[in-house]
Amino acid sequence: MPTDEQTIQAMEGHFREILTLLGEDVDREGLARTPERAAQAFHFLTRGYRQSLDELINEAVFTSNTDELVIVRNIEMYSLCEHHMLPFIGKCHVAYLPDGKVLGLSKIARIVDLFARRLQIQEVLTRQVAESVQKAIQGKGVGVVIEAQHMCMMMRGVEKQNSVMTTSCMLGHFRTQSQTRNEFLGLIR
Repeated sequence: MPTDEQTIQAMEGHFREILTLLGEDVDREGLARTPERAAQAFHFLTRGYRQSLDELINEAVFTSNTDELVIVRNIEMYSLCEHHMLPFIGKCHVAYLPDGKVLGLSKIARIVDLFARRLQIQEVLTRQVAESVQKAIQGKGVGVVIEAQHMCMMMRGVEKQNSVMTTSCMLGHFRTQSQTRNEFLGLIR
């Protein structure tokens, strides 16, 4: 497996080639370091490939007798669609019903980032976040809602500037008990 430096260097060469294919002069002042900057940016934007869920959680699961809904709202989220490699940007709401264990607060946002920082579609991202929180705490249920704007729909294609895609994944009580699901959905509105 190549090192981060080797990966960035290889991507830099590819970005240089892409710019040349577009008809640009990669040696002109404004573009002289663009291949390097673009490679570093893409390496950063896809850092989720170089992270693991177990290392991220890092024993931040704690025993608790809390049995009420836990919600983290409005987690900023940035990802790249796997179809066009253009950004989709939005917010993620995560809720869970504990069953003897709670998850460290920052870990929920880190789980969102772990999967968002991969080439992705929103539908899969939503499920990955829900299943990962459930795996970590083995709770009574998890609910995740993501609302995002997709540049691939705004900047190209149909060019609809105000469109927002909303996806949800409900596991456990969030799927089987409408009262739990409705409480979550009501609290994030």
